[in-house]
Amino acid sequence: MPQADGKAVEKQIKSGQLSNIYYIYGADVAAVERLTKKLIKAAVGDNEEFALNRIEGRNLDPSQLRDMSEMMPMMSEYNCILVNDFNCEEQREDTVKQVLETIKELPSQTVLIFNVTGFEIKTRYDSKVRARVVADKNKKLVSAADKAGTVVEFPLRTPVELAKDIAASVSARGGAISLDTARELAERCLSDPLTIKNEIDKLCAYADGREITMEMLDGLVHRQTSISVFNLADAVASFNRRQAFEALDELMQDKENRGSVLANITNSFLDLYRVTLARQSGKNSGAVIQDFEYFKRGFAIEKLFKSGQRIGLTRLHECLRILRDTAEKLNSTGGDEKVVLEQMVTEMLMTKNQR
Repeated sequence: MPQADGKAVEKQIKSGQLSNIYYIYGADVAAVERLTKKLIKAAVGDNEEFALNRIEGRNLDPSQLRDMSEMMPMMSEYNCILVNDFNCEEQREDTVKQVLETIKELPSQTVLIFNVTGFEIKTRYDSKVRARVVADKNKKLVSAADKAGTVVEFPLRTPVELAKDIAASVSARGGAISLDTARELAERCLSDPLTIKNEIDKLCAYADGREITMEMLDGLVHRQTSISVFNLADAVASFNRRQAFEALDELMQDKENRGSVLANITNSFLDLYRVTLARQSGKNSGAVIQDFEYFKRGFAIEKLFKSGQRIGLTRLHECLRILRDTAEKLNSTGGDEKVVLEQMVTEMLMTKNQR
């Protein structure tokens, strides 16, 4: 299905000609939210408090949506409705059917915006149309929105595309970084905006106004690894010894980046800690992904959310202590990293949940 890009929609906004419906999604959640705000501004101006109706997708009532869509604008040119995170994968078929019927009958004064910021839309490459297409149950809704209005996907940007933004962010903090070094930073962070932001903060604090160099990256920025680190955290949480050591063996295959293994394992356990606290606070995985901007790691957070059901905070605290002690051991003794990490995994597997 043909889709618009963000720039084309911004031109549409400037022309004052808005579509009746927009569906905005993608791994670059920050871009999704930026375009959403611009559309709302174009539709209701400064009267957002009175003229904008917000609906949480998981609580959507089809009858309420239809009633809202038929309302006349209040102190604005358009009647604007924002539906956040309506996931057809989790909805009843009759609910989705009623939403699709409402889309077909939208009155001209209504601008209906669906945006996705808390879950991942599955896509696949379709060789017939030579483009990515939606591959889960949200396909019907996306197709309906595309037929009646505008669909925009914001995938994660490439390291080359991110380099200028990184350089601008460093400059705003009073520092400097070359585009080549900025591109390398993005590559090491797998283009994940949250990770990039954290690394920029750390590098700027260390550089203290000096130019951030490739040598600083080598000393301070650990290259992000694959899903194996999350598999390791999941295995420890479920006391799965075989899976834990298989994940560790996979991580240790990269001989050039062995120094970053412990850092990545630690980060995955910190993610698990956030997930566990979120569950205890009554939050779901979508809230964690949105609150901490896990744009590219949503799949891993979903996995850890399930793992968190099998590990208590007391045991998690003990695992974090073991990780801290392991880091001190490696830094002070310089022992064989593989042996030290195997001892660490064994020690974590021996911890117990308290009742």
